[in-house]
Amino acid sequence: MPRNKKKNSKGGQQRAVQPFSDEDASIETLSHCSSFSDVTSVADEGGEASEDTAQEDFQYKLKGFIDSTVDKSAKTRQGALDGLKTAMATRILYEFISERRMTITDSIERCLKKGKGEEQRAAASLACLLCIQLGSGIESEEVFKTLKPIFKTILADGSANIQARQAVATSLGLCTLVAEDDILDVQATMECFENLFTRSYARAEGTCPSINPQTSQLHVNALLSWALLLTICSASQLKDILKKHLPRLQQLLESDDVNMRIAAGETIALLFELARDIDSEFEFDEWDELCNKLNALATDCNKHRAKTDKRKQRSVFRDVLKAVEEGDFQSETIRFGTERMTIDSWVRKRTYDAFREFVGSGMNYHLQANEFIRDVFELGPPILVDSATMKAMKISRFERHLHNSAAFKARTKARSKFRDKRVDVGEF
Repeated sequence: MPRNKKKNSKGGQQRAVQPFSDEDASIETLSHCSSFSDVTSVADEGGEASEDTAQEDFQYKLKGFIDSTVDKSAKTRQGALDGLKTAMATRILYEFISERRMTITDSIERCLKKGKGEEQRAAASLACLLCIQLGSGIESEEVFKTLKPIFKTILADGSANIQARQAVATSLGLCTLVAEDDILDVQATMECFENLFTRSYARAEGTCPSINPQTSQLHVNALLSWALLLTICSASQLKDILKKHLPRLQQLLESDDVNMRIAAGETIALLFELARDIDSEFEFDEWDELCNKLNALATDCNKHRAKTDKRKQRSVFRDVLKAVEEGDFQSETIRFGTERMTIDSWVRKRTYDAFREFVGSGMNYHLQANEFIRDVFELGPPILVDSATMKAMKISRFERHLHNSAAFKARTKARSKFRDKRVDVGEF
């Protein structure tokens, strides 16, 4: 959502701080100020002056990272990108970033064009985090307008680094969700993804194409980003997509790659959910055949597949089968601070998973404080919690240990009830 610009008056350039070095580029340099609670504890100990000092030091580090994204050393650039990624994933930096968004965008553009492998991968992820920080509005649109052509060029270039293409496939999907303002451009981006994952469809004679693991992961990322954009398609678009892709997505369930099978299964469940939202009486001609395939994957005992893959697959496809047969979803509750959020649909799950892939362990913090993410999940404005309340919410280390132990025992008992021991016996 658009937000008013605010000038940040807490610059740290005049302070006598040691200059930035390669060692500072490590992620650990941000650990002392990586969350809201850390800032709170500093304020408690030293008052507002200490908090201001910590904030100035933090901003000085960020400025050093930004400057180092144009360094001659690839290692230094990589460290700077990683440092910025960690900061954006664990803090709300809207004011600081808004004033420097074009500088950061130029650095990302340069790293994507001239960097290699890991540097391009880090730059693609940073672009997505930048859009998440800026939210949905003119600022993120300007950033995405600059980077989108480069993303699409890398994605379509078969000679480009495969890891860079994988990262771009994921970043392009979420950046489009956040910053794209034209539905026709959304469709064009979805077609870019289709050009990739449809190469994993079975051939006309029914045989599956031979694809190496790295390329298969690229197709998986493209499919998941395509599925993310399905959540913002109109009813007429969805009807065309259902007719074109639902019959063929079944073919991906026979892939040798467990990640592709799972991604295809979850996308099918998502399509059925969206189709039933449009028409509660939605029917699929190949429903029986699809259910048989899903049931086989939910009870897979193939000895040629790894046990960990089979367990992961069975768990997912039990939920997918329920979604297709009954329109059911296994809801999950996410707790953050004093609030809770329920993941109660495949649309919500795909959206949550997409954001969590970039912010990682900072997801709960963003759910608390990031206005854009709270708007996406309809959580309302951020809830302000004073320091006294924060202290009251904290528990001792011993109490936390007892709570975790009790939760572990309860979880173990619950899982043992549903674990299919008969299937595992014959697999040793």
